[in-house]
Amino acid sequence: MSGPLHLSRMTQAEAARRLAENPVILLPLGSQEGQGPHVPMGDYRLSEALAERVAERSGALVAPALPFAYADFFRDYPGGMQLRADTFTALLTDMLTSFLDHGLTRLLILNGHTTNAPLISQVTRTLRRERGAVVASVDLWPSVSATVLTDHFGQSPVRGHGGEPITSVALHLLPEDARPLGALPEDRRGQLLNLALRGVSGADFEGLRVNLPVTASEIAPDGLLGGDATLATAEAGAAITEDLVRRLSALVAHLQEAPAPGKDPA
Repeated sequence: MSGPLHLSRMTQAEAARRLAENPVILLPLGSQEGQGPHVPMGDYRLSEALAERVAERSGALVAPALPFAYADFFRDYPGGMQLRADTFTALLTDMLTSFLDHGLTRLLILNGHTTNAPLISQVTRTLRRERGAVVASVDLWPSVSATVLTDHFGQSPVRGHGGEPITSVALHLLPEDARPLGALPEDRRGQLLNLALRGVSGADFEGLRVNLPVTASEIAPDGLLGGDATLATAEAGAAITEDLVRRLSALVAHLQEAPAPGKDPA
């Protein structure tokens, strides 16, 4: 597909010509938050880079990335920029309706911040009920193939915030800003209400999952909340990227041909 793929790089006339075809439009979402001492805080750049590669392969267009996300528990880390839930919901709704108002219905959200997922679901369900539009979304990092991770890391528990898959993908896609992590610190998870914290969601007590308003710094002041980033490699990041791009491109092709459904029954 010749011509620019980013809507932000098109002139008004170029955009009008391309959008007349009602192409699949990718909306990359990410965050600006602490990721540890080894990868840049702007993980939205990874979502955007993946969207670019999918667009190059599939002919989809790329909307400007939303670089801020909802995750109140990351507010302790300086340099992060978090949105309130109602702010994120309003922003995403306005982004999507900007396309729907022009009859552009083939929209695919590439979500690089898993905590956004419940709010994305809320927005897309509301749009289906009110406008009959069905907007698809993919949570990028939970979609990473377990087989690909096993091929590169064996059975090591590498997944987690500050660990995989973001570290390897950053080493591959953002090599100028990412760096290997030398060693993992000892587990420093704190306590709240005299309960040992399992993570930002809370603690366990005699088999009960106790939900608590934990902040990320109470788990890890340096942003390494889980996983093992010391095993990360650019080679693994390339494999993860290729696998995601391949499957996302296939999804774009499917959405390009899928008929638009009607409204969700009230």
